[in-house]
Amino acid sequence: MARIVVLGGTGYAGRHIVSEAVSRGHGVIALSRSEPKDPVAGAAYLQGSALDLDSLAPAFEGADAVVSALSPRGDMENSVLEALGNLASRLTGTETRLGVIGGAGGSLVAPGGPRLFDQNFPEEYKHEAQVGIDSLALLEDTNAGLDWFFVHPAEVFGPWAEGERTGHYRDGGDVLVRDDEGKSYISGADFAVAVVDEIEQGNHHRERFTVGY
Repeated sequence: MARIVVLGGTGYAGRHIVSEAVSRGHGVIALSRSEPKDPVAGAAYLQGSALDLDSLAPAFEGADAVVSALSPRGDMENSVLEALGNLASRLTGTETRLGVIGGAGGSLVAPGGPRLFDQNFPEEYKHEAQVGIDSLALLEDTNAGLDWFFVHPAEVFGPWAEGERTGHYRDGGDVLVRDDEGKSYISGADFAVAVVDEIEQGNHHRERFTVGY
């Protein structure tokens, strides 16, 4: 089984990833700034800041994958890129894969573009979407010594639109996944299924992919 570290492991996406990975028997360490309000049984929790990776160094030793589910909110509003850059530098040249959870905004709406971000994207979500776009650019600019993958959720994704775990999803490459009615949606649980599948199967190396129904 894999040893997985999840930064932002108490947030929406992070907690779902922790739960899915634990359910499959993986060893999971969830890193967060605060204590978990609803800890996942079987996961280990470590408090600390993603901006101080040296203090968290023991958690990364021997990890098969590190997943960044950091959100640019609160005191991390303008610091996610700094944390991700430091993390990428730390993992470059190691066998540890880096997974990064982005937003839907950077997904293409059709092969070749444009991006969802460029299609009357809601102003209140633009900052968060831009951080996701810049995070992908940061990863694409790293050298081949870093094995990374970047995951875009569907357009509707979050605790306000939670759904059940079905175990099913579609991988849209770099294009936003929509159903036959044009809706783009994924539950937190099934998004986590896709992330843990990627850790186990390794279908995407140094590339992004989208997830939806």
